[in-house]
Amino acid sequence: MSGLVLKLAPRERVLINGAVIENGDKRSRLAILTPDANILRLRDAIHPEEVNTPVRRVCYIAQLVLSGDANPKEARHQMLRGIEQLSQALTDHDSRTQLATATTALLADQFYPALKALRALLPREARLLAAARA
Repeated sequence: MSGLVLKLAPRERVLINGAVIENGDKRSRLAILTPDANILRLRDAIHPEEVNTPVRRVCYIAQLVLSGDANPKEARHQMLRGIEQLSQALTDHDSRTQLATATTALLADQFYPALKALRALLPREARLLAAARA
């Protein structure tokens, strides 16, 4: 995760290696220089009661690793299985690209980039589920 720059809004909270950090009253930027730091923006966090779709389940597993609440090795295995299942349902080019990006990141034990790639699928999943209900 070398070279990651976080742009934080006033009072925004972020979890870095298990520590919750809150920004001050002004916008700021933090440069994360430590490779493999576990980072999670709390405003982007999926809460347990919101884990109700396939993409959200896989994202949530990544969040658990980033918060220090899950074993990375076990989580990687679960996420790769989840991505395989998602690849059977999300067959368009853009979804496949995001899934491939997430897989590559996971194989390198990079959970934040994997989460970022998977989060890009959330709007698409929401549209597909809405269309299925209609």
